[in-house]
Amino acid sequence: MHVDRNYVARGSPRAATRVSASARSLSPAARAAKEARGAGPAPAERMASAGTQTEELKHDKPSFVQLRNPNIATLKEDVLYHFGLSTSTHDLPAMFGDVKFVCVGGSPSRMKAFIEYIASELGLGRAGEDHPNICAGTDRYAMFKAGPVLSVSHGMGVPSIAIMLHELFKLLYHARCSDVTIIRIGTSGGIGLEPGSVVITRQSVDACFKPEFEQVVLGRRVVRPTDLDERLAQELKACSADLREFTTVVGNTMCTLDFYEGQGRLDGALCSYTEQEKQLYLRAAHAAGVQNIEMESSVFAAMCSACGLRAAVVCVTLLDRLEGDQICSPHEVLAEYQQRPQRLVGHFIRKCLAGS
Repeated sequence: MHVDRNYVARGSPRAATRVSASARSLSPAARAAKEARGAGPAPAERMASAGTQTEELKHDKPSFVQLRNPNIATLKEDVLYHFGLSTSTHDLPAMFGDVKFVCVGGSPSRMKAFIEYIASELGLGRAGEDHPNICAGTDRYAMFKAGPVLSVSHGMGVPSIAIMLHELFKLLYHARCSDVTIIRIGTSGGIGLEPGSVVITRQSVDACFKPEFEQVVLGRRVVRPTDLDERLAQELKACSADLREFTTVVGNTMCTLDFYEGQGRLDGALCSYTEQEKQLYLRAAHAAGVQNIEMESSVFAAMCSACGLRAAVVCVTLLDRLEGDQICSPHEVLAEYQQRPQRLVGHFIRKCLAGS
């Protein structure tokens, strides 16, 4: 039985999903040979492929976005409902086929500000040119594009970003995008860091400090790993050294399901613990390598890893949680903090494009 190591269900003797027969019929090397003869892989084969290609193939061939769902190949039309897009009503390859960098963040306004910033940095379009919301037909998410960069809002928390990522990955797949790097930029609470520090996530961990994302699928608990691309993290760290504008660290990020009790805050509508218990928990998290806390990184890391996407999480810290719970810095200070991940990622993108 082929075991999908990104998809392991608890509660049964090594229960795991099986890869479809069509996906198992060709090895990565055989598939590459078939393409070299002029016959591309069947859609289901291309989607279900999750094996790591050889280094030679990585350098010689584009790496297309993978989906781990052979059912997509059977659809006559794929409706990306929450984006207001569809494979039958939109020419997705023409609209998005040149995308190489995808940046996602919580709010629509932040992601519009990012695309305006990156367009200016890369010299794309005219100064002051408006970037329309591609998802204007829906009020769930916002999407903006400038050259090879796509900027998408994901809302707040695991459920919201998970829905967005499902449709984003399908969009990239249908558009035949290749060699895509995806980065989440956002805000967080730091642990033992000065406010304004930027954290590049090595691993996302859960509230028990385990590097995994757990979800219930068809009544079973399914666990996926939450590792992110270490090389990408180091490349981003090097970009911060180039800028020399703010403190940047690489470390673990704790992803919680809640902003208040889930993060040990004392100022929510409910609280069943003391300041001392909170401090013990946060210090234990710090001892386990946790540098910051947010609410999206676990499912982001798990899904990007499962679909073969090079991914990173870059978040600025708005406060040190060891010192308090409420964000009290002046608006203009917080606004500048929130620009720091944008400047770092913008420098990274510019550096990548200059070297391509």
